[in-house]
Amino acid sequence: MELIDKPVFRRGGFTFKQFFVGHDKCAMKVGTDGVLLGAWAPVYNRKRCLDIGCGSGLIALMIAQRTGRQTIIDAVELDAFAAKQANENVQQSPWSSRITVYQQDIHDFVHDYGQENGTQENSRQYDLVVSNPPYFEPAIACRNEARNQARYTESLTHKELLACVRKLITQTGIFCVVLPYDIGQNFESMASELGWFTAFRVNIRDRQDKPLHRLLLGLSLHQQEPQISELMLRAPNGEYSIDFRRLVTDFYLYY
Repeated sequence: MELIDKPVFRRGGFTFKQFFVGHDKCAMKVGTDGVLLGAWAPVYNRKRCLDIGCGSGLIALMIAQRTGRQTIIDAVELDAFAAKQANENVQQSPWSSRITVYQQDIHDFVHDYGQENGTQENSRQYDLVVSNPPYFEPAIACRNEARNQARYTESLTHKELLACVRKLITQTGIFCVVLPYDIGQNFESMASELGWFTAFRVNIRDRQDKPLHRLLLGLSLHQQEPQISELMLRAPNGEYSIDFRRLVTDFYLYY
């Protein structure tokens, strides 16, 4: 059987092995970054997970597939159209009882949970937080506000993101992000200055002869020996590498 190098495209979205992700109402579409984070994030023994800026709901759905029925997943999305579509994708999935989508600014999400618990500190904490965050500094505006929010850090700076996560994560939790390599290095340095420690780091390049272009980071509030590895997405012949196929085999059709 001939392998394809992506999930099967269906009008308005993608079909994975166990679920469909519609993304025609989302500013940012399903892409390799989200797939990498959803397939890689360390989910073992995680009971409460949070996806910040969930977009179409892709990463939340991937985490749901990788975890058991005891794991609850919340997903927060600022854009109303994307949040609505994420909820539609969740409701059509096998894990609708375990995923809740909130159409809300993450700052308000943090505040509201603190108010619910009668304290400024949120007691409903998560042992895994993931985000495929905005990463461009404010520059020339995109053609619409939704795309601005998804691509630029004006609506959520990386420092603000780290501060929000710190209020939401357990002391033993892991915060995972995917970012362009150079920006990811800066994010890692900023996190270190704010008291975070690198627990996991995956340096990603497209091919062996190409420069590193993406970074997967897993941050912790406790110092530990970081697990550092490298992932090459494609073999010299242009096909997906064995390591990448192994990572996505539970999701991509025909792998």
